[in-house]
Amino acid sequence: MHTRTSSTKPSTFDTRHFRQALSQFATGVTVITTRLADDSFLGLTASSFNSVSLAPPLVLWSLAQTASSLPVFSGNSHYVINVLAADQADLAERFSRRTANRFEGVDFELSHTGLPILKGAAAWFECHNRSRYPEGDHVIFVGEVERCDVHAKQALVFHGGRFVATTA
Repeated sequence: MHTRTSSTKPSTFDTRHFRQALSQFATGVTVITTRLADDSFLGLTASSFNSVSLAPPLVLWSLAQTASSLPVFSGNSHYVINVLAADQADLAERFSRRTANRFEGVDFELSHTGLPILKGAAAWFECHNRSRYPEGDHVIFVGEVERCDVHAKQALVFHGGRFVATTA
């Protein structure tokens, strides 16, 4: 097993250029949902989603350490990862903005643990919040999938700094 090593990058490392290079990697788009202590819901757009393991069924996503929602996602036992379909760019935009109630007017049903599953999503994963790993300026969340469902649809992807619908 490979362990983390420290490296020294040049002091002239161009972070903007690095971000531009990363934008050329197309990623799927998700909305991660959970419940607040007052029984209202919290959701955010994330493109940092990936599978980890089939046995046990594990997935990961990451959240900035500066995110105001970090304490909620770190402390909650469960969350749902909603994989957005090509026709859901409006939801990706909605859940990426700071608004009072991102769920207002959004059609959803509740998961087994009472969390929002967005209607029309291509897939969803209800996860137990298994572990968290701070790395750089983000926290990596590993979720153990307890339930999931799929509705085969065209995908919504994030590429070049914008949302793009797949066509095939």
